[in-house]
Amino acid sequence: MGRVPFLTAAFTVVLVGVVPFVGGGGPGLTDIATANSAARSPLFASTATGPIEQSTQVVALASVERITEASLAAELKAEAKSLTVDSEHLAQKVVPKPKPKPVVVASSGGNAYVQQIRAAYAAAGRSCPGNVGGSVPGAPSRSSSQGVPGTTSGDLASFAYAYNSIRVANCLQPFALSKFRYDSCMEDRLFWMAESPSSNPLDGWGHNGTKRSDGVPARGCDGNLAGGSGNSGATVASKWWASSAHRASLYRPGASTGGACIAFAMTHGGIDEPYSFTRAAARWTYC
Repeated sequence: MGRVPFLTAAFTVVLVGVVPFVGGGGPGLTDIATANSAARSPLFASTATGPIEQSTQVVALASVERITEASLAAELKAEAKSLTVDSEHLAQKVVPKPKPKPVVVASSGGNAYVQQIRAAYAAAGRSCPGNVGGSVPGAPSRSSSQGVPGTTSGDLASFAYAYNSIRVANCLQPFALSKFRYDSCMEDRLFWMAESPSSNPLDGWGHNGTKRSDGVPARGCDGNLAGGSGNSGATVASKWWASSAHRASLYRPGASTGGACIAFAMTHGGIDEPYSFTRAAARWTYC
């Protein structure tokens, strides 16, 4: 899929400053970014850092309110300030059995640049993109060396369907379902976190440069992170959208989906956590 051909206008605006994914020093446990979700179920989440896949996407829009780099930076600054209160991180060894909860498809709300995209379609007399059919590739359901269960086909499909539903609800082009890929390298990093002997589920949680309390070196690849009790591929997709930093990194409103794929991995449980305690990672990549 490429840019929508009718999105031409008198000016262009930079919609997304891409948050790169791998390399560099990630945040410590005291400053992990927590997704700002209206749903208050247990969750911790963080965007990855480092110099990879760094690009800027531009889209031509109809004559509506201009979104500048400065205004987007101000939004992200306000988001970062709100994340200094770390109220959603988990710090208990025993995780209660979660109650089933519905997955709500996120809407654009006050997201001005998504509103611009919607206005551009309306100005051209066109409807927003519809969803796509098809099937999602599978995942191997492998386990770590210490028996932590990994990504299932159901995890990947749950994430893919929710991710596309959120894009369509916000007037963004969906991905072909074949473009959602299981990522064993990110899963290796999640296994490394899950196998920590510490009773603290946040031990090892973070990006490149984060250390585990027992000194075992990190392995695997970095990505946007989310986790906690009772989460699924669908709920983490919704919570990543709810945070502007995660949204810019993983959804990239206004960016072309041409040549892009979405990589995903999830683990279930750990040394001190039940199966319902999940850790997830995802990133926008190219295939």
